[in-house]
Amino acid sequence: MGFRLPSLGLAMLPLAAACSTMPTAVSPPPPAPVAGQAAFVEDLSRRTFDYFWETTSVDTCLAPDRWPSNPFSSIAATGYALTAYGIGAERGYVTRDAAAERTRKCMEFYWNAPQGPAVSGTAGHKGFFYHFLKNGDGTRYRNTELSTVDTTLLLGGVLFAQSYFDRDTPTETAIRDLAEKIYARVDWTFVQRERSTIPSANSTGGKAIAMGWYPERGKGGDFGTHDWVGYDEGMLVYILALGSPTHPVGKDAWDTGWSAKLGKSWGTYYGQEHLQFEPLFGHQYSHVWVDFRGIQDAFMAGKGIDYFENSRRATLAQRAYGADNPGKWTGYSGDIWGWTASDGPGSGGNGRVVNGTAREFQGYAARGVSSGRVVDDGTVVPTAAGGSVAFAPEIALPALMAMRAKYGDKLYQRYGFKDAFNPSYTFTDVGSRDGVVDAKDGWFARDYLGIDQGPILAMLENHRSGLVWKTMRKNPHIRRGLERAGFKGGWLEKAGEADAFRSPP
Repeated sequence: MGFRLPSLGLAMLPLAAACSTMPTAVSPPPPAPVAGQAAFVEDLSRRTFDYFWETTSVDTCLAPDRWPSNPFSSIAATGYALTAYGIGAERGYVTRDAAAERTRKCMEFYWNAPQGPAVSGTAGHKGFFYHFLKNGDGTRYRNTELSTVDTTLLLGGVLFAQSYFDRDTPTETAIRDLAEKIYARVDWTFVQRERSTIPSANSTGGKAIAMGWYPERGKGGDFGTHDWVGYDEGMLVYILALGSPTHPVGKDAWDTGWSAKLGKSWGTYYGQEHLQFEPLFGHQYSHVWVDFRGIQDAFMAGKGIDYFENSRRATLAQRAYGADNPGKWTGYSGDIWGWTASDGPGSGGNGRVVNGTAREFQGYAARGVSSGRVVDDGTVVPTAAGGSVAFAPEIALPALMAMRAKYGDKLYQRYGFKDAFNPSYTFTDVGSRDGVVDAKDGWFARDYLGIDQGPILAMLENHRSGLVWKTMRKNPHIRRGLERAGFKGGWLEKAGEADAFRSPP
């Protein structure tokens, strides 16, 4: 999503000391169900849906990266918007016809958006799209990269729409046809090349998929030095690349790319043994569209769990870290926890003392915790819990409710949760980035972020009805990609899996 942990260089001292010895504490017991939980879930779902319905342009479907500042559109946020439209139709927030019409216009815009190798004036190349697009015409924003993962998140929404809008009407037929064209146009072989001669912090020298491409670098553009290797949000990149009906990569991409370094990420943190990746977005994004319950690739079969259980364990470990609070940040508890990529207060308060220790603060960063690394500056991110509701509702929902109850409309407003908050940052005499500071309750982000809103809405729905997962089980491209990667078991053993839908109450 625009940055990778190896390139951040974030040394969040003194919290690095919290990593020097591996915590052995077991997760505290989950809280009891809270009265009014169902009403809260519905309120949060509706508000978060409204974010995508009201802020995304009707004709161009340029979903804002963030709101209300809205500096540019995000391809990934657009994928979440497309997913939101089907959820809204199923929930009755809008009519199915309205959702279908909005979706059709979106598909038409991205199918017709200019493609090509030019440095400017296009939206993408080889079927991929640039990470950020201009709000005005939908072409490349500044020098952002042609992003494989952000294109993948867009395609998640495209393929969801393809399978959700399955009726024999002109609008829904057009959606399916356009979705097929958009997906089939992507040339996954373009972003896969022999990498052994390229110095890279994470290249295996095999058939891994590159993270991005820059048309202005060198002759014919440049892919940079980082590939999708090891455990992170890139799993869906490979599933869609393997499943392509036109330009697929081979299984060697999965074996020498995604899977090559998984063993190095396996470990135990707060009593939870799992594949580790510090920010929770790495445990959430692919799961928005793929139901990993009961299906396994070779690595997970060897560990005796599936990727769903792995994400559940990562969530439990984060909550245990919050309850333990080894860094002695203000406000952390078994109910106030959650770390992933988000805005932050910035460095204005660096060196200020919180609970007896001088601190460092970050702006936008990939916050997270694991046995090997802690990136934590006191900033809590609601989507960390919100995007994990489907994995561990018994701890994620009480956490979200506790955040709303404690901080009220400083944090929870028209479109649900603002992006992040930092109870330790109460320094009203110094500047803060992208937020406001309250001397009592700390720093609160000004913006909502589309890539953080999306997992909240989609995973709430997967928890409530399984809608997105059930829909995507029917998509032949998802099934093909999983099978080519070597996944077996569970719903994949049922040919033509197609669970019936019932409108939620």
